[in-house]
Amino acid sequence: MGIRGLMSFVEDHSNEFFTDLKLRDTKIVIDGYALFHRLCFSSNLDLRYGGDYDSFADVVQKFFESLFACNICPYVVLDGGCDISDKKLTTLKDRAREKIQMAHSLSVGGSGYVCPLLIREVFIQVLIKLRVCFVQCFSEADRDIMTLANHWNCPVLSSDSDFCIFDVKTGFCPLNSFQWRNMNTIKGTQNYIPAKCFSLDAFCHHFSNMNKALLPLFAVLCGNDHINLPIMETFLSKARLPLGATSSKGRRHHRILGLLNWLSHFANPTEALDNVLKYLPKKDRENVKELLCCSMEEYQQSQVKLQDFFQYGTYVCPDALNLGLPEWVLVALAKGQLSPFISDALVLRRTILPTQVENMQRPNAHRISQPIRQIIYGLLLNASPHLDKTSWNALPPQPLAFSEVERINKNIRTSILDAVEPAKDHSDLSRLTELSLRRRQMLLLETLKVKQTILEPIPTSLKLPIAVSCYWLQHTEPKAKLHHLQSLLLAMLVGPLIAIINSPGKEELQEDGAKMLYAEFQRVKAQTRLGTRLDLDTAHIFCQWQSCLQMGMYLNQLLSTPLPEPDLTRPSAFNTLNEDIWRYTKYGGTLHVSRLYSGSLVHGLCQQLLASTSVESLLSICPEAKQLYEHLFNATRSYAPAEIFLPKGRSNSKKKRQKKQDTSCSKNRGRTTAHTKCWYEGNNRFGLLMVENLEEHTEASNIE
Repeated sequence: MGIRGLMSFVEDHSNEFFTDLKLRDTKIVIDGYALFHRLCFSSNLDLRYGGDYDSFADVVQKFFESLFACNICPYVVLDGGCDISDKKLTTLKDRAREKIQMAHSLSVGGSGYVCPLLIREVFIQVLIKLRVCFVQCFSEADRDIMTLANHWNCPVLSSDSDFCIFDVKTGFCPLNSFQWRNMNTIKGTQNYIPAKCFSLDAFCHHFSNMNKALLPLFAVLCGNDHINLPIMETFLSKARLPLGATSSKGRRHHRILGLLNWLSHFANPTEALDNVLKYLPKKDRENVKELLCCSMEEYQQSQVKLQDFFQYGTYVCPDALNLGLPEWVLVALAKGQLSPFISDALVLRRTILPTQVENMQRPNAHRISQPIRQIIYGLLLNASPHLDKTSWNALPPQPLAFSEVERINKNIRTSILDAVEPAKDHSDLSRLTELSLRRRQMLLLETLKVKQTILEPIPTSLKLPIAVSCYWLQHTEPKAKLHHLQSLLLAMLVGPLIAIINSPGKEELQEDGAKMLYAEFQRVKAQTRLGTRLDLDTAHIFCQWQSCLQMGMYLNQLLSTPLPEPDLTRPSAFNTLNEDIWRYTKYGGTLHVSRLYSGSLVHGLCQQLLASTSVESLLSICPEAKQLYEHLFNATRSYAPAEIFLPKGRSNSKKKRQKKQDTSCSKNRGRTTAHTKCWYEGNNRFGLLMVENLEEHTEASNIE
């Protein structure tokens, strides 16, 4: 996030440092991390319930709709894993602590800003569906963004104050003054987006025509994400800079102003740096000089040419090449097909588990997915001989151990987790993609402790979520209750309902039942958002489910998707892009009209099922939804603890009888194959869902 206080400082001088733009007919390079955070936090989304991903997807879609309407061609650049040197680890840990405090505030009804766990995955899925060009960098993206924008001579869109330091030729447009919701028109024909553009020349002119080459030194002296030396306080106090304001914002602004005025007296960075070192003890000068110079390099042009990726589908990253990683891994990382979580585990053998709005008095929700991560880590162990021989301090000494930064109460700690190596024929990362689809699918399902036969009646797009749900049911703590499972499965029906409602050219099949059930779900979701009380144990249980889903997706990606990746997004039931959506689908696009999880809906359904509503009464208006629900429920129930199906207060003898009956039912389930086959046939519109991704998963169909 750059230099704290700098963004608000330059915005306080908006008339001096910014020019007004009418943005249209141009390329624009977008800081993807900054954009999805901005859209998440500025769109009135409810952050308490673990992610209303459908609403977020709609916001992202509308944002890019506005750009397309103004003939603005976006190129989104996403951050990758942490830097090889791990120099931002202290900053990342500080932010993790801040997020824990904000998540706690949200959990007890206060305010805070914490991105839902799967927000990045949803953002990438929307980019793919809208065919927005994007790339994921190997590590932090700022320098690569600046270099690409200068190559194309186009502006940068971000909220990172580091772009007030970079010399971006065409300028930097801050997201908070980018008025994409207020699109205007010139002479009734040409659309444009009002924006403000930061002028580095005007900024330097304000400070006695300061040499812009001094700004990287200003950034590191002020304290950015990469460097925050306590000894700099010695310099700042002895140089007698104006630091005396009482408020936090005022103090930072006075420091910024003081440093800029002080630096403006020097001709170049060398002269200024020599003067900084004069204020420090002689024994510290060489070390501090080396650290400052190294940090200043972060503001120079990058060697990476991202334009090659957008033109040829690949690019050269020297840092990545030096590690000797498998080619397929580098390609998958660049395309966003592997998460930065994988990159951090692979390069640093350390990951940071993200914060969720959960019960802070319980162990963090990611504990449930530890066994999945252990398999992921095991697959990454034998990546490259170079990684094992390196002397980086960031790597833990034990060859089979990975460190995880996780929440403990309302703080963080670093835990050591042993990797679990799979069978030898799975152990070479460079040859992982050469394994047959059957073997990769087996490894995935064995990790999730799910039998493949359970998934046979399940629509293709829901196989992975159902497999994850089976794993989740076996490991939740506190134990999931029946209404938790029912709510999750009911929420999975929304995407198929929308598919019925929006079926093109089949209006006669769009029954009132599907519309009525969809409307009821929307009513439940809206009513939940009006409430103020969050059931912490319910939130914790669903946070565990999301953690299982995320790690299940990461393992699935690492195994080159032996099961189709679940679609976490869906367009609104009645929106302006529906014709385009079906056009993409018709011509081979991957835009499925489906949705998987909405926190407000799932929590609201929990409340209704606990009160008086039954699943049967809710689904009675739509027989097809009821039939799909039954298939989902039957697949998961055999993995649930038997006691969740028992009425409260039932005696132990009855529990034993029920368990025996469940076992008998499980044995008989294999006899229902002929009955379940009819679900694929005839006029049942859910049968269409069974052939999603048909071309990509023909082999999977043959196996099954």
